[in-house]
Amino acid sequence: MQKSVIITCAATGGIHTPTMSPYLPITPKEIANAALGAAEAGAAIIHLHARDPETGRPDYRTETFMEFLPVIKEGCDAVINVSTGDGLGMSIDERLAASLHTSPEMSSLNMGSINFGIFPLAQKYTEWKHDWEKPFLEMTKDFIFPNTFKTIEYALKELGEGHGTVVYPEVCNLFL
Repeated sequence: MQKSVIITCAATGGIHTPTMSPYLPITPKEIANAALGAAEAGAAIIHLHARDPETGRPDYRTETFMEFLPVIKEGCDAVINVSTGDGLGMSIDERLAASLHTSPEMSSLNMGSINFGIFPLAQKYTEWKHDWEKPFLEMTKDFIFPNTFKTIEYALKELGEGHGTVVYPEVCNLFL
């Protein structure tokens, strides 16, 4: 019996830092190329996060997304999934900004609060490409990524009802 498979690719993710891999796409061009390459290789869904093009820090500003999102939409027919997560320390409005601006076909949404315990990775490296990386990882020892019932309901209403975006529920997808 043949089964269908749907492949999703998150080219950057939101928790990795530039020190962790020289292959982490950071600039809009790198993110677009990685996404288009994933679609060409068979990914049906492209899960997108943005990065500050100079430091590689997660960046959820709409203008940053707009530097690569049109290129990806133009270059492939994969479903575009703009993440609403991994904005450690950002409000729900900041995390929804890019999705509300672009009305993507899909947006991921964590279905609860998460202890993003990525702090052990701060001990794995002795040299860092950027000053923000080690403190970013270390702060997760005492950090909860909040997604309360209220914020989940708000995101579902704003994205789903307000923009027709399919909200993809993420239960837990933390990989180290």
